Amino acid sequence: MDFAKLMSAQIKKGKERAPPSDSSNKKYLKRSEIEAQRQAAYLAEQKAAEEARKERLEKKRKVEEEEAVKEAERRGKRQRLAEESKRRREEEEEEEEQRRRKRLGLPDLPPKTKEGEDEGTPIPEDEDIKEEELVSKLRALDEPARLFGETHKQRLKRYKRRVGASSLAAIVTDGPIPTTLQLVPEKDMKVDLKVPKEKEGRHFLLRQLASYFTMVLKEWDITLARRSDDVKSSYQGKQAYAAMVQARENMRPLFKKMEKNELEDGVLEPIVEIVHAAQERRYVDANDGYLRLSIGQAAWRIGVTMVGIHERSAREKLHESDKNAAHIMSDEITRKYLQSIKRCLSFAQTRWPPTDQLQLMG
Repeated sequence: MDFAKLMSAQIKKGKERAPPSDSSNKKYLKRSEIEAQRQAAYLAEQKAAEEARKERLEKKRKVEEEEAVKEAERRGKRQRLAEESKRRREEEEEEEEQRRRKRLGLPDLPPKTKEGEDEGTPIPEDEDIKEEELVSKLRALDEPARLFGETHKQRLKRYKRRVGASSLAAIVTDGPIPTTLQLVPEKDMKVDLKVPKEKEGRHFLLRQLASYFTMVLKEWDITLARRSDDVKSSYQGKQAYAAMVQARENMRPLFKKMEKNELEDGVLEPIVEIVHAAQERRYVDANDGYLRLSIGQAAWRIGVTMVGIHERSAREKLHESDKNAAHIMSDEITRKYLQSIKRCLSFAQTRWPPTDQLQLMG
């Protein structure tokens, strides 16, 4: 037998018996194959973790939604119970008031109108204000121009409550402090030292005072608005603007008293003296009038007022009438608007400086 044929037959037989190659049964693997297996395992692990996280978030979201629905139901139930309790309480109070009126022989209470029922009532022509003008007036008072669901009539009522006027027809000014007093021109603002006794003269004097303080507050606001942006944003600039706003707000009770003619002579006469001196640019004299009004000339109790059993003559001055008492100590509202008058004086001497430098306040 030929040796070559024998060898080829043996080789062919060995190839037929050899199993197909399988990388999984390999004893040795390549580094690339190991890295590919590691990456596949890592990606499978990350995918499983992401699916678990999404499942937890979905469960948490469902729990929160269920809790929100339950809370909304509880809130609605509490609101219904509160409204029902309020309605029953109002009915009981109305029945009690009706029984009291019937017992005393008074007329019955008028039927209540629900909110929004009076929207069909027309507004009197002399009390109506155009929408654009009303919006500008509300913005000038630092009020919201429009509220959600608010009608023109409701906006008009809100403006009335803000300015404190009983009738919109009486409002004739829209200055820093809205007032029903008709302001006079600048040439007629000069006041006299003597306070008139008759009603017409007193009313005209109050109009002069309101006009003067309105002019000072307007000039004060304009002067602060003309400052540069750096000065406005500084601490001193913000403090100056806050002082002006506070003085304007504190003077509202004074305007209300002048509108109702409820300003007592003990306060009106010194204010007239202060304004008269300020109009003549005698600010030192005006400051003296302010000090007499605020501090007064009454004797103050200092230490022991009585020693021994005998009455001293000087002790009688401690119990005199309120003629020389300090009006700034009477109540908080009076103290605030008198301090605002002093601030107006401080601004007026910078806006209208005196010809005599000795009349400048310190």
